[in-house]
Amino acid sequence: MKQLTFVALAVALGLVATAPARADFAIVQFQDGYCQRWWDSGSNPWGAGWRKIVVGLPSWEAATAALDAARAQAICPQL
Repeated sequence: MKQLTFVALAVALGLVATAPARADFAIVQFQDGYCQRWWDSGSNPWGAGWRKIVVGLPSWEAATAALDAARAQAICPQL
């Protein structure tokens, strides 16, 4: 029984390791206007008082560019 469990876990780990990585980013604006790059478009910040203003960005660099553009358009305040 232990061997069967070990084999099942090894197969599951192998399947997870071979799955393509999904990294998409978002820009989240909080109630006070502060904006932040968010590491995963599918996950949400805790609590209330936030909204996603850009989703599905392919890389951290693209998220940085989108955040800079939001600041330039006065959507997000400059720090």
